[in-house]
Amino acid sequence: MEIKKNPKSNLENYSKLFMQLGLVLALFITYVAIENKTYDKEYGDLGMVNMASDVEEETIEIQPEAPKPPQNTPPPPAPEKIEVVKDEKEVEETVIESTETDESEAVKVEEIQEAEVEEDIVEDVPFSIIEDVPVFPGCTGTKAQKKACLNDMMNKHVQRYFDADLANELGLSPGKKRIYLVFKIGKTGEIEDITARAPHPRLKQEAIRIAKKLPKMEPGKQRGRAVRVGYTLPITFNVE
Repeated sequence: MEIKKNPKSNLENYSKLFMQLGLVLALFITYVAIENKTYDKEYGDLGMVNMASDVEEETIEIQPEAPKPPQNTPPPPAPEKIEVVKDEKEVEETVIESTETDESEAVKVEEIQEAEVEEDIVEDVPFSIIEDVPVFPGCTGTKAQKKACLNDMMNKHVQRYFDADLANELGLSPGKKRIYLVFKIGKTGEIEDITARAPHPRLKQEAIRIAKKLPKMEPGKQRGRAVRVGYTLPITFNVE
């Protein structure tokens, strides 16, 4: 016997209806969602939150542990018997020899040769400090007498050869005038390096001419060696 279905119980007949209802429902929901207005929520001024004030710095204090008291350990047991062991090794004594010499011992000393140092002798020596003054011809006696004799003979030489009338002819102003004649008595006794300072060139030439007429002398000596001796001869005269 074949079972027959009721045509009303077949749901496939209502599939199109269900689809249309679903589309209408979806469109309705979409429309409501579009038309619905939303507003931004306003919150009151909560203020600035100072988190730093709420956070407290935590400091960790480390306290060193107190040293534990040493445990009372019992001392090691003392030996029952102490034996003294003799050192069989002999200690060698070091002998320090004295470096001092006896009077009987001869000490060899190397001969020390003194090197002869040649002293530098100044070639030009002023007349005031020369050891042995130059000797003018005819002067004798001690060093002091030879020195005084030299100065006296120089003055006489000037008085003999100086032209006194020349000063009046040059038209110089009246009064006392002075010429400084400077020269050197060389190692051979000859007159060298003659210079003069005078109030007139002709008087200068006259002084140089007088110096060239000086005779050859015995040279002065310093430490036994002949040296050049500087000499200054002032010539004083009056102009009327």
